[in-house]
Amino acid sequence: MIEYKRNEKISVEAFRQVLISSGINRPVNDIPRLQAMLDNSNLIWTAWDGDRLVAVARSLTDFSFVCYMSDLAVASDYQKQGIGKKLIDKTKEDLGPTVAFLLLSAPSAMEYYPKVGLKNISNAFFTPRKD
Repeated sequence: MIEYKRNEKISVEAFRQVLISSGINRPVNDIPRLQAMLDNSNLIWTAWDGDRLVAVARSLTDFSFVCYMSDLAVASDYQKQGIGKKLIDKTKEDLGPTVAFLLLSAPSAMEYYPKVGLKNISNAFFTPRKD
């Protein structure tokens, strides 16, 4: 049975393993950067199968106007079970109806997000990272 936890302390290595397994493109070999990603997020929902971290939804929000979900990663052997949708739902429940919710999708996930109730928008702008 999957257990969902809000702002549960997770190790950088457990986070790293979920990112690797999920296939999401993140700097998984830069441990200090991964740790900073965890440390500077203010809303993290996680999914656990016993002691194993199986999914992470990592967000930045002011809890008043907008929330940016920067990671939604589900371990490959737990995908297609509704865990990602549940993490989005739990995040949105925390925010309430007056907070806008947004995320950037990987090209491979563009068909997933409309299925879980998110709207595709065309009025966003982006400056890429210099890694």
